Amino acid sequence: MGMAKELSDRYPIAKQTFDEADEALGFKLSELCFSGPEESLRLTYHTQPALLTASIATYRVFQQFSSIVPAVVAGHSLGEYTALVASGSLQFADAVQLVHKRGRYMDEAVPAGQGAMAAVLGMGAEELSAVCQQAWLGDDVVELANVNCPGQIVISGTSLGVERASQLAKEHGAKRVIPLVVSGPFHCSLMRKAAGRLSQALAEVTLLDSAIPVVANVDALPRQTTAELRAALEAQLYSPVLWETSVGEMLTMGVEGFVEFGPGTVLSGLIKKVERRILTLHVENEASLQETLAAIVQ
Repeated sequence: MGMAKELSDRYPIAKQTFDEADEALGFKLSELCFSGPEESLRLTYHTQPALLTASIATYRVFQQFSSIVPAVVAGHSLGEYTALVASGSLQFADAVQLVHKRGRYMDEAVPAGQGAMAAVLGMGAEELSAVCQQAWLGDDVVELANVNCPGQIVISGTSLGVERASQLAKEHGAKRVIPLVVSGPFHCSLMRKAAGRLSQALAEVTLLDSAIPVVANVDALPRQTTAELRAALEAQLYSPVLWETSVGEMLTMGVEGFVEFGPGTVLSGLIKKVERRILTLHVENEASLQETLAAIVQ
């Protein structure tokens, strides 16, 4: 709780961002973000618009103090919507409504308790993919969901499928397997139903060609046309997030540093595991805003 509250209290543009989200959704998302209750904020159809709003609020505040224009943008899963707003391809109000629907569609795609996800540490993607194929029996799906960085991959599927793959991964030398507390099996084929519903919602939203490249989760390639971006958002729900490859692609494009916007520094940590020498900065509150602005000036 308290996401971007300090910035919202201090900067009118941040408060305006939360006000826009409240109006677009028809309920007080701002109160949920700032005060909870936490069990309501944890619901994926609340969490997703909350994270998007906090991220855009911090980005807008940063823009007021810096003339830097990103050369390329990317986001991890939900964060891809933040990237699209930052690129000028998607209006913020439309994005907030979309991710609220996205959360509901994902939540309703698989009955509670029937899906699971787990983080597997210390295995390569090819080896873990083979483990998943071995563990996938009948309807018990299990697939790679997030290829985050060297030695950190998340798997997703039915509870039994993930349980089997987790055990096999340990037997094949995984250092650790950590079950994740999630509301559903995201980024696997069990989300195809949700993707179909999201496709209909996307068709009702204006998506413009992007002014700057958006590196898509589904294939780690820079996309800019409306058709490419729309297809990537739909496929993203049932496809693995190729974050490690995405970071590599941005480095190949000549990126010399990254700024992460929104709560936490998870992505900065993953980026450092891909390339430890790259500059990573973040903005989530006043202290980190000032640190990032100072680092950019230097």
